[in-house]
Parts: sequence; structure tokens; C-alpha cells
Amino acid sequence: MNRLIPATGAWLLDAAESSGYGLVKLYESAVALPTLKSRRGEFLFQLHRAGIETLPVIVVVAIFTGMILAAQTGVQLAKFQQASAVSYLVSVTMCREMGPFMTGIILAACVGSAMAAEIGTMRVSEEIDALEVMSINPVSYLLMPRILALTLICPLLTLFTNLLGVAGGSVIAVTQFGVTFHEYYDKALDILEMKDLYSGLFKSMVFGTTIATVGCTMGMRTTGGAIGVGRATLGSVVISLLLILILGFFMTSFFYVR
Repeated sequence: MNRLIPATGAWLLDAAESSGYGLVKLYESAVALPTLKSRRGEFLFQLHRAGIETLPVIVVVAIFTGMILAAQTGVQLAKFQQASAVSYLVSVTMCREMGPFMTGIILAACVGSAMAAEIGTMRVSEEIDALEVMSINPVSYLLMPRILALTLICPLLTLFTNLLGVAGGSVIAVTQFGVTFHEYYDKALDILEMKDLYSGLFKSMVFGTTIATVGCTMGMRTTGGAIGVGRATLGSVVISLLLILILGFFMTSFFYVR
């Protein structure tokens, strides 16, 4: 107990310091937006890495997520002769929750971790210190293009995930439960509201900003050589996933719970 209390206090202080550091860097990145023109090459590269290189994973995950949702809900609905309603659940669930959530997980694992590793390696090899010596602001040079790119691309990838998830669900609905494609998509369009779309896209934008900020923060605070880079990479993924769950809950409560 004598060791537990100081260790807990030290962990809480470090978490608070990291959170404050990350929020400051996010603010500084927003202030540095006018310098985007000089960093457009890096910005476009980050868009390509997050938006194009992750597409194969997103396609597979999105399709099978929709298929799993349709299979699980369809089995239960079929017991009440309501298998045609599977499109309601798949479309709403994908647009409100699963689309943003699955896209955020993929980006946290593929892109956020890469940001932490790259910037962490630059930190321990003193490349960031060299930038500061040359009067180059690391925030506008490294952080701002990454945060902006992930903030913009995450909603677009989420929209793509939603479409593929609904399409994947239609395959199961048609082949396993006897629902026609026409009936499936008509009911999906009937149940969806604009609120379902914009709430999910807003979540994904927040997730993208969070993932990039966490990855850059962990990289900037890296110490301890190669071992420290590994810890920063792992920490960025774990913290991003936790924040996606927590922020997702609060945003869902804001939009739908009264």
C-alpha cells in the first residue's frame, strides 16, 4: 500500500501532464494552419498514407462488419418473421457507431502508431532538436500536416466504410434470409436520417483529430532510445483506442440520449 499510493499519484500526474502537453500541441497546430501552403507536400503525403494505404484493410473490415451485423441480427429477427428488418439495424448501426468506430481503430493501429514511431525516432535521434536549432518550428513542420490530414480523411473513410458495411449486410440478407436487394436498400434508405450520417461523420472527425494528436504527442515525449520508441508506439495505440471508446460514448449521449 505504501508503494501503491505514490505510484498511482505519479501515474496520474504523468497522465495529466501528457494530456496538457497534447492539448497545447493541438492548439499550436491550429495556430500554424496558415503555414500549410509551405507544407503541402507533407500534408498530401499524410493524406495518401492514411487514405490510400489503409484502404485494403478498411475494405475487408467494413464488408465483414456489415456481414456479421446482418448475420447476428437476422437470426434473431427471423424468429419473429421480421428478417426483412435486418437492413434497418445494419444501416443505422453502421452509420451511427460501427463505421466511425472501426475506421478509428484501423487508423489508430496503422497511422497513429506510425506517427508515434516516426516522431519518436526523430526525438531520440535529436533530429527535432536540430530543427529547433535551425529555427524551424517542429509543430508546423511535423505535427500540423499530420493532424490536419487525419482530421479530414477520417470522415471520408468512414463514409466509405458505411457504404461497404451496408453492402456487406445486403449479401447476407439476400443469400441467408431471402430478402431482395430492392427491399433491403429501400428499407435502409427509409430508416436513415441525416442525423445518423452527420453524427457519425462528426464522431469520425473527432476520432481522427484524437488519433493524430495522441500519436504526435507520444512521439514528441519519447525518451529512452529504441525501447522508448516502442513504448511510445504501443502507448499511442492503447490511448487512442481508449479515447475512441470514451469519446464515442459521450458523443452518442449528446446526439441521442435526452
